[in-house]
Amino acid sequence: MAAPAPARPLGFPSILAHAFFLQASVYLVRPATSYRALELGVDPGLLGLVVASFSILPVFLAVAIGRATDRGREQGVLLLGAGLMIASGLGLLFAAGSLPALLGWNLLLGVGHLMSLIGEQSRLASAKNRNMDRVFGYYTTVTAVAQAAAPLLLGFLGGDRIRPDTALLLQAYLYSAVAMAAATLFMVRHAVPRAHAGARAQVKLSTALNVEPATRNTLLASIGLSMMVLCTIDLLQVYLPALAVERGIPVQTVGILLALRAGATVLSRLGLDRLVRTVGRARLLLASTGISAVLIALLVLDLGVFWTGALLVMAGLSLGIGQPLSMSVVSAAASEGTRGTWMSIRLLGNRLGQAVIPVGVGIFATGLGAGGVFAVLGSTMAAATLGSIIPLRSMKD
Repeated sequence: MAAPAPARPLGFPSILAHAFFLQASVYLVRPATSYRALELGVDPGLLGLVVASFSILPVFLAVAIGRATDRGREQGVLLLGAGLMIASGLGLLFAAGSLPALLGWNLLLGVGHLMSLIGEQSRLASAKNRNMDRVFGYYTTVTAVAQAAAPLLLGFLGGDRIRPDTALLLQAYLYSAVAMAAATLFMVRHAVPRAHAGARAQVKLSTALNVEPATRNTLLASIGLSMMVLCTIDLLQVYLPALAVERGIPVQTVGILLALRAGATVLSRLGLDRLVRTVGRARLLLASTGISAVLIALLVLDLGVFWTGALLVMAGLSLGIGQPLSMSVVSAAASEGTRGTWMSIRLLGNRLGQAVIPVGVGIFATGLGAGGVFAVLGSTMAAATLGSIIPLRSMKD
């Protein structure tokens, strides 16, 4: 008989440390690559390619990596992911003097990030119990704190310049990636119990995907909303700097604006499990994405720094709810031995959206400026929310 899943994942503090430095790394490097692209003379409309390059390879690798974690290979996935994060940072710093080189290193960065994230979330999902909303609430709160700290560091390093020293930003990314690698070493010390790992390895991919239609519809709707939330947050990191360059906003202010969004996300996740019990998971998920759609669309207006900051704070509160809820839905619905696979499918959806949506919205950035991206994002998220109402009716709170 397999050993019962622990109330909390093995090595929970090291997972949280890993999550913090992983998110801090990414939220430093994504604006840095955006500024580096602008430094190379890339048109803002082509910034969508920079975003998409981060996600192209993960689209094809996500399920295979998820299956590897289900077979008990989390340690190898985590270690290789950390190595790729460091290698890509070195490449971006020393060998990204052209757009093709920048895209190539960004490809490698995306794979390293995906491997680190899947290994991390697979370990989290090993603790399936009634408090998963709390577990993922803690986890996403830590990630949101990192997402707030990184832009503050970005603003500190960039100062009052409109275009920062990208080499300095990439050096900061490398320090954070090395710290994440150190946390990885502590994580891999906590091996999954042999009986538990053996049970996971026996589940075939076809079995993992063979779920009841109602459950599948709920999972896919949740994954779709997760994709839109992540794409929106991701594109904020890339297009807010471009918007700032268009409107003459210094890097320091951009860092504060991004930190305000992330700080509001931290607040939205405090006591999330109690909020779920009060409102209901389905209603809360739909309300949060619907409100986010309106707020993001309003960023197309040149309202000044103060009101832009106010919009980002409110958007941060609503966007912050969607990610932990989608993770807890996947973890709760997936059976033993399939959670790594379903977590990877969720990440596959995220990466697919990150590969396709930025290229599409980049067309609007060429004609309407960076602000046009946010109008399209808001409209797309509103459509996704409306399309998810019926599938999520069957979600059990």
